[in-house]
Amino acid sequence: MRIAYQGEPGAFSEAAARRISPDAPLIACRTFEEVFASVEAGSTEYGVVPIENSIGGSIHRNYDLLVEHHLPIVGEVELPVVHHLLALPGASMDRLRRVYSHPQALAQCERFLRTLTGVEIIATYDTAGSAKLVADERLEDAAAIASARAGEVFGLTPLASSVQDFHDNLTPVPRHRPSFVQRQRSRQDVDCVFAAQRAGRAVQGAERVRAPRHRSDEA
Repeated sequence: MRIAYQGEPGAFSEAAARRISPDAPLIACRTFEEVFASVEAGSTEYGVVPIENSIGGSIHRNYDLLVEHHLPIVGEVELPVVHHLLALPGASMDRLRRVYSHPQALAQCERFLRTLTGVEIIATYDTAGSAKLVADERLEDAAAIASARAGEVFGLTPLASSVQDFHDNLTPVPRHRPSFVQRQRSRQDVDCVFAAQRAGRAVQGAERVRAPRHRSDEA
């Protein structure tokens, strides 16, 4: 079972994918569109994307993509979302001039960010991608808001921990089953997994829902 997710290793969508299947091969995609396209084309069996957050609100683009690609939900998993301010080893708060992260993560950490003086807040495509940027370019006056795992992956240390506005922030992972694709003439099941961010009750894992089989003469 191959699972596509948006972002770099250390992204929260990667964590959601690991919760669904710890041993599954994971395929990193730069955009949400690439996640949907990967599942629809059969390159992966599942995809993981966020669709809403209790702080930042709905991610409308992914709702649109659900409609465009006809990939319905098959299940849901929730996991804690904890943001850290990550920087190169030896960096300090008094030298901080830029903070990078995904717009949703920035929205979830708004109260903390307002306490920073003289710091530019810069939106990027991914939380873990922001950590990678700081690490790859050796940005000594910059930091990224991302997960603890992203810090481990890219060799960053926390300048501040648990900086999200609410500390019961969770990511539910709804799992979706796509409709049968007509160009596929063999009998097969095609499933897809999607992740949503919102505060709520944590659950352990998700039961896989199998798609009903389609006869080839119905394609």
